[in-house]
Amino acid sequence: MPSNRLPLATIFLTVFIDVVGVGIATPTITPLLLRASSGFLPTAYSIDQRTILLGYLLASFSVAGFIGGPLLGALSDRYGRKPMLLFSLVLTITGYLIFAVGIQTQALWLLFLSRIVYGIGGGNIAIIQSAIADVSDVSSRTKNFGLIGVAFGIGFIIGPTLGGELSNPKTVSWFTFATPFYAAAGLAVVNLIMVLTTFRETLATPIMRPITALTGFRNVGQAFADPRLRVLFAGVFFYALGFNFYTQFFSVYLLKRFDFDQVHIGRYFGFVGLCIAIMQGLVVRRVASRYTPAQILRVSVLGLAVALWCFLLPQQSWQIFLVAPLMALFQGLTSPNATTLVSASAGAEGQGRTLGINQSVLSAAFALPPVIAGYLETISLTLPLVIAGAMVVVGWGFFLQFINREAISDAVKA
Repeated sequence: MPSNRLPLATIFLTVFIDVVGVGIATPTITPLLLRASSGFLPTAYSIDQRTILLGYLLASFSVAGFIGGPLLGALSDRYGRKPMLLFSLVLTITGYLIFAVGIQTQALWLLFLSRIVYGIGGGNIAIIQSAIADVSDVSSRTKNFGLIGVAFGIGFIIGPTLGGELSNPKTVSWFTFATPFYAAAGLAVVNLIMVLTTFRETLATPIMRPITALTGFRNVGQAFADPRLRVLFAGVFFYALGFNFYTQFFSVYLLKRFDFDQVHIGRYFGFVGLCIAIMQGLVVRRVASRYTPAQILRVSVLGLAVALWCFLLPQQSWQIFLVAPLMALFQGLTSPNATTLVSASAGAEGQGRTLGINQSVLSAAFALPPVIAGYLETISLTLPLVIAGAMVVVGWGFFLQFINREAISDAVKA
């Protein structure tokens, strides 16, 4: 295996810049649609109608990612990581620009088009995971996948905080809700140039197999058709389903429960990013060097469920900042170790395909919560968080079943 220092450094920077761009856009979408004062939707829209519409807008990104993620991952197995990463960044730039124009022209259909285009481009995570797998051995795989979490955390310290300020006319008089999306597009251009000039191809041998736009649907079918892996993918699905109830709609909770605007939403998610970065950099990599993924997941998934339920306790806005580090710890331990189990099940060949299947499962789990939570919020503001923790507990049960079964199988073989 060639030296992986340069590829990992480039991958880290690619994820970091991408997450900063995503983070810049994150705080603005919820207040844009939910607050009548934003002027984007007609004032006749009720808060429940706005919440449900927001759910569909968020879900459009996830559905597009469900198609784009495995497709880009499989294409990267055939044509290489670099060209497909460049293609995904072109889609990302286009999506951000369409969203900005949609805000300025008050065209809701452009927002949906933007989310679809960017959602397909957002499938680059499957390419990045494949590139990491290309340059990792068994002993370093979890640590290297953890780099995604570090880059995500650091990027989310800067992105949401910056996005909240860029959409605030009190910061600069000409700032609007569209400004963060122009800034995100600019960062994506920087990312594209960096990948073009510094990214070194990591795919050693192309893998030729049929590729169609239905790959995502077929991947989910394959994920649950394999008698051995269906339990693992069920664990991934329910864990991700529960966690995405939190990530997709917590900004709505902050706005409705504590009257947060885009600036305060941005600062909260910036703090979450700081917690993630600290946990990934100081805790997760050390834990990964002492314990196996199976040992970690036995504790971390259940811990994440408890952490999500703890968000129900705060009565004042400052108290939610006390829960965020707990959530960041257990999510930081769960995500890379779950990916490691999936990656290890793939063998040396077909990393892109197997991780693409994993990304399809994650995208399916990412697409459902926004729509469901949009309706649940109209019943009870806290109901999405209750469901979130419950789904993670279900995922924990499937992880335990897979881990225990593999342990028995290994013992029999020994």
